[in-house]
Amino acid sequence: MAAPEFVPLKPNDRPRNYTSPPRRDDEWVPVRPGEVVTTGGQPDADAGRMGAPGPDQGYVLKLLPLFRDDLKLVGTEQRADAEAGAVAIALKRASLFGRAPVVHDLRVAYTVWGFLDEGAPSELVAERTKRFEGIHLTAHHYPELRAVADSVPEATLRLTPAEVASRHAADWRSLLAL
Repeated sequence: MAAPEFVPLKPNDRPRNYTSPPRRDDEWVPVRPGEVVTTGGQPDADAGRMGAPGPDQGYVLKLLPLFRDDLKLVGTEQRADAEAGAVAIALKRASLFGRAPVVHDLRVAYTVWGFLDEGAPSELVAERTKRFEGIHLTAHHYPELRAVADSVPEATLRLTPAEVASRHAADWRSLLAL
C-alpha cells in the first residue's frame, strides 16, 4: 500500500514498486455475447430504432414528479403513458444537445402534445390518446413509443420552451410530423 513520504518505514519493511501484469501472447478476440465489433460495430441507430443515446439519461426520472400535478389528462389517458412518451421525447431532445436531460426537455415534450394545456384542441387530444395508449408497457409497445418520439421533428426539439409554447398556441400541427 502506498504511503506518504513522511511516514517512517520500519527497518525490515521493503517498499514495493509497480510491476505490469504478465504480457499475453494471444490477441484479444470479441467472444462475449454483448460484443458488437465482429459485425462491423454499433448498428445504425435509425435502422434499428435504438432511441437517442446520451449521457445520464436516468436523471429524467427524477424530473418527472415536477410535472405530475400540472398534467391535463382527458378521458382514458393514463399518467404512465403520458410520462413514457414525454421521457422518450425529452431524451431525444437532450441527446441532440449532447447533454443529460433537464426540466426544459420534459416541458417541451409535454407542451408539444398539449399535456400542459387545459384547453388542448380536441383533434390533438384525440391524436395523442390514440398514439399514447399503452406505451408505458414498453415490452409490448416499444415501436409505438419510438413512433411517438419520432413524431416530434428535430427542428421542433431545437426550439426553446417559450418558442414551443407560442407555436403550440398558434398552430400545434406545425410542431409535429403526423
